[in-house]
Amino acid sequence: MPCARGDTLSVRQAERRLHPPTQVRLLLLAITLVPLTARTEPELPGPLRVEQVVALAREHRSEVLASRARLRAAAQRPAIVSALDEPVVSASLDHLPFALHGVDASLTVEQTFPLSRVRGHRERAAQADVRRERANTQRVELDVELDAAEAFWMLAQIRANAEITQKQHGLAEQLVAAALARYSTNTGAQSDVLRAQVDVARFDAERRALAAEIRGAEIMLNTSLARDVDASVPELDTTVSDAAPPTPEHIERAARTQRPELRAGRAEVERAEADVRVMRSMYAPMAMIRTGPAYTMTDGPGWMVMVGISVPIWRGKLRAGVAEARAMVDMTTADLDAMRRMVDGEARGARETIVATRERYVALRDTIVPLAQRAIAPTLAAYAAGQVPLVSVIEMTQALWSSERELVAARYELGMAWARLSRASGEETRR
Repeated sequence: MPCARGDTLSVRQAERRLHPPTQVRLLLLAITLVPLTARTEPELPGPLRVEQVVALAREHRSEVLASRARLRAAAQRPAIVSALDEPVVSASLDHLPFALHGVDASLTVEQTFPLSRVRGHRERAAQADVRRERANTQRVELDVELDAAEAFWMLAQIRANAEITQKQHGLAEQLVAAALARYSTNTGAQSDVLRAQVDVARFDAERRALAAEIRGAEIMLNTSLARDVDASVPELDTTVSDAAPPTPEHIERAARTQRPELRAGRAEVERAEADVRVMRSMYAPMAMIRTGPAYTMTDGPGWMVMVGISVPIWRGKLRAGVAEARAMVDMTTADLDAMRRMVDGEARGARETIVATRERYVALRDTIVPLAQRAIAPTLAAYAAGQVPLVSVIEMTQALWSSERELVAARYELGMAWARLSRASGEETRR
């Protein structure tokens, strides 16, 4: 019996060595599943609208996060540059005789401070830097929004072209069937059948190519949203506003008040003007106070105080510093004027682009495409009945396909025109 029990214990010990405890197995499973869960992307709402795309890009893009971090760093500069220099604590042996029968020593605290308003001027210059970084942050956000909107409308255009190609493929198959029917009754030529089959083969190749283009456009949209490139993209809401754009005066006023480039330029001018005041403050001297306990061999313990002042005698250097700061004011002022003219031109040009693309889009949507669609069925029926040649059907189908693709392109251009107008006026993309 003891031997049998020993055999049983050894078997159990071996099982424990081969099978780890349940906690260990659960831990290993959790470690294995963590990377899988970390790689999953949240589902986008569907149908996805362009304003949702730009909001997601503004929230998640690394460029925006980096710019906001730079702004937080710049916000600390005013407190840094306006502070006094750190005090200096010094211990000194003023006199130590070789006989070592006593010592003259002191322990002092030294503080320097300006006799001008240079600290306040430096603080105002740093605050101008903060305003410039805030404007740059908005500029990055607007650029990211425009990039995301462009990726959205590009994907919408390619997907719409794929749908048109699918319809074209179906229409080409109907044309093949009609040509075969006429050829079987000796009322049509074999060349008509071959011509229609060529169109079917071409649309087959186009469908395969567009499938790859759709995957590429989805990758670009996911990239613009800081998502995994293989994440799924839902159906898109391609509704685009066909309303008239705001008046030129409204656009120009919005651009001048909201464009981040102008606010950054104004902050640069304010910074340069503050630098002029800083350099002028350098004409004033710096004061220094040193005080602390002292000990002498003759008089014993006591207290010492020393007051000093700098002497700014190198006036040429100071005048050069002021002249340099004034030149920077002239440069930043000229840059701001040039930027203002460019902003006005961009805003007015973006508005006129909307006017042009809107006219083209409305005409294609409401008149040209419906007319081409209504002409297809009668033309195809007339060809099947032998009333018109194949070339008439081909011309009509090509007119339909061309107008449908022009409509898709016009919708893309109109959507991008609204996005560029929002960027030119400094507003978030809403359309």
